[in-house]
Amino acid sequence: MDVRTAPDILRYAAQTHRKPDAFLIRREGRWEPVSIDEAVRKVASMARHLRSAGVAAGDRVVILSESRLEWGLADLAVLSIGGVSVPIYPTLPAGQIEPLLLDSGAVAAFASNATQRAKIEEATRLAGTIRWLHTFDEDPWPDPAPGALDPSVPLQPDQLATIIYTSGTTGEPKGVMLTHGNVVSEVLLALQAMQLRPDDTYLSFLPLSHIFERCSGYYTMLYAGTTIAYAESFERIAANLKEVRPTIVLSVPRLYEKILAGADEKARKAGFPSGPIWLWARRLAIEWAAARSEGRPVSPWLSLQHALAGRLVYRKLVAGLGGRSRMLVSGGAALHRETALFFYGCGLPIFEGYGLTETSSAVSVNTFAKHRVGTVGPLFRGVETRVAEDGELSVRGPVVMKGYWRKPEATAAVLRDGWFATGDIGEVDADGFLKITDRKKDVLITSGGKKVAPQPIEAALKASPRIAEALLVGDAEKFVAALIVPGPETTREQVEAEIARVNAGLAQFEQIRKFEMIPDDLTIESGMMTPSLKLKRKAVIERHRAVVAKMYREGG
Repeated sequence: MDVRTAPDILRYAAQTHRKPDAFLIRREGRWEPVSIDEAVRKVASMARHLRSAGVAAGDRVVILSESRLEWGLADLAVLSIGGVSVPIYPTLPAGQIEPLLLDSGAVAAFASNATQRAKIEEATRLAGTIRWLHTFDEDPWPDPAPGALDPSVPLQPDQLATIIYTSGTTGEPKGVMLTHGNVVSEVLLALQAMQLRPDDTYLSFLPLSHIFERCSGYYTMLYAGTTIAYAESFERIAANLKEVRPTIVLSVPRLYEKILAGADEKARKAGFPSGPIWLWARRLAIEWAAARSEGRPVSPWLSLQHALAGRLVYRKLVAGLGGRSRMLVSGGAALHRETALFFYGCGLPIFEGYGLTETSSAVSVNTFAKHRVGTVGPLFRGVETRVAEDGELSVRGPVVMKGYWRKPEATAAVLRDGWFATGDIGEVDADGFLKITDRKKDVLITSGGKKVAPQPIEAALKASPRIAEALLVGDAEKFVAALIVPGPETTREQVEAEIARVNAGLAQFEQIRKFEMIPDDLTIESGMMTPSLKLKRKAVIERHRAVVAKMYREGG
């Protein structure tokens, strides 16, 4: 069938992949399957329920919920009647939800539970827009009616499907407008690059409020016929990995970095002989992977040691991810090179990709056929790129957003003749691999005129279990300094040692000359972090302005 809109993805899956286990959900200690036929019936019944509640084509409908099966079904129900879904992160407090309700003009909402419902109700008292509210845990799902999913109005690819609010690391929230054509193009282009199969199983644990999980982890998996299992919670991810034994894992870099940092810490505490064996195997994995990635020959001695390390160490890491993982994908932020090499050396290559909310998720990704550590892979077919004189990357293609909701000036600032200015500094090498070096607005320019990209250095610091968060400063200053949130039971001397380790691989003008440890209060609730868990640089620096001033007053 011709897939042109988001509900078409569900129809295609129902026609092509008649699976009894299209989804897996954990109930009372057991993983229970949900068939694709049941999913279609539930979407159709909720669509009829929405229409009977007076929700019409073009109306905006909020989804405030943790990731779960009902999230995806509610989303497709809204889209099937021509409505516009507006996902909101469940971590946001009511005070930050209220302006999003006002701006979107949403008339209806879904909430996951009583806590999220209370936020909607409080925000509605201030915004006064929501007139219909359904709570997944409290309100019964409408009785599934027989029949196919039937749109109440004809849907077109250029029709608005969703408004996703993104504030980035600075500035007020902007509603990214994505059309049905945007999300369908993303799905089809992603599947040209990635090898997903109906016999794959995917464990979903990233927030569906984020475009990465929604397009790549939901719509794309659904179209491919991959079984989607919904993790119980972030705290249960490790257990769920072993229970579900997924073949596909999509994550942000922090998960992979935490796995490696956790293994480092465990080995450190284990002592002899486990500690030295781990360090030996860790070094071998990175050495072997670097040679393979760079096309250098691997010596017989390195190959022999690497094979032995696989039996002693690497197989345990594979088992921790369920034992069946064949594809690990990373997106949402830069993956530290050492982490990527380590997993590659363990037989678990991480396919790093790149994209933004404004591009409907990914525009490039490493694949089995084309994989180069340190890059975000080749561009999807149909996506063009160009690099400005200042290094800023622009992209053009069918995945680029329609614009920002009710913000024509903001739209005009980044979107011109179909080209979207990403705000990222990047380059494409001779083999067509894209490399992102930093955010344009985050680049530090010292008083000596040297440009320093902070993100790779911060990622290198956070690869250590002794550093929970790191933020570089130094714009218009003589040298680079850092604000550090230390890991548990970490001393200043240990942080100093980690900074020395990172400095050893940096140019002199990039090296961190001073640092201060700050409290672990960098949260969404404190306003120091975005809902997608990225630090708000300006807000953090402003909060610790006196500490920053002290570092430069003392010199380095």
